[in-house]
Amino acid sequence: MMGGDFAPVEAIKGVQLYLETAASPEVHLVLLGDENILRPALSELGLDASLYTIVHAPEVIGMHEHPTKALKEKRESSINIGFHLLQNKKIDAFISAGNTGAMLVGTMYSIKPIEGVLRPTIATVIPKENGQNNLILDVGLNADCKPENLVQFAQLGSIYSKCMHGVDNPRIGLINIGEEEGKGNVLTQATFPLLKKQSDINFVGNVEGRDIFLDKADVLVCEGFVGNTILKLSESVYHIFKEKRGVHDDFMETFNFEIYGGTPVLGVNEPVIIGHGISRKLAFKNMIVVAQRMIETKLMEKIKEGFIAQQSTPVE
Repeated sequence: MMGGDFAPVEAIKGVQLYLETAASPEVHLVLLGDENILRPALSELGLDASLYTIVHAPEVIGMHEHPTKALKEKRESSINIGFHLLQNKKIDAFISAGNTGAMLVGTMYSIKPIEGVLRPTIATVIPKENGQNNLILDVGLNADCKPENLVQFAQLGSIYSKCMHGVDNPRIGLINIGEEEGKGNVLTQATFPLLKKQSDINFVGNVEGRDIFLDKADVLVCEGFVGNTILKLSESVYHIFKEKRGVHDDFMETFNFEIYGGTPVLGVNEPVIIGHGISRKLAFKNMIVVAQRMIETKLMEKIKEGFIAQQSTPVE
């Protein structure tokens, strides 16, 4: 509740929005933060106190603090306490718009990667012109990758797309500078044949930058340097045309990151959602919705099953 540029005010508003518009009777919220701030603010809103529990976390990890050092020194921060609860199965998912580095370090050292996953990845939704969504990964966790990493990103993205977006047989595209198989740098040239061999994914070939917002694929795979550039470019397009120039267009509205909530960490044992530092109430509400759906669809179990099957039947 204390993470993000507008915390805790917007986080509190996000909780209110979730409870008033999207709450499920099976969901109980555990709110981590300074109880002296949270309890009176929540009471003033008149929310049903039986729907949430406040866990006192008096320390805050700042957005620019060194992640590892802050996690070691601030034991009573909401991020530290959150990962402790998740690791000990006191909560089923952990959400924060706080220090991204601390969230990633906490994820790797507490709940750890799923067995068989070489590198966890972070994914985000990119809108398509037809109203559907692309999933793109990695978007910043792994700036440099090996071909085997991109193959696993494709597998993780495929399972996520099936569970979260309801796509029966997700089309996997490799982001590249041309459609032909021989195009690209050393990484994409080496990855293409590996993706072609994978029987558990529906690989449709290379996807160029001009096709990212079109219906050429359902999952787009790249290293984190490229993915983060695309993500930040998309955010910039929305900011310039919607917020600065006042352009009103249905497709432009889909670029608002808040309607997608946060960024899931894929390839780890429990659901972790990382929010944008500038998240407001809609983003917080939708982060809860994303976490809820990850649990309801048994996403983590299906990822584990997929990687167990992969290890038992290696690609020739």
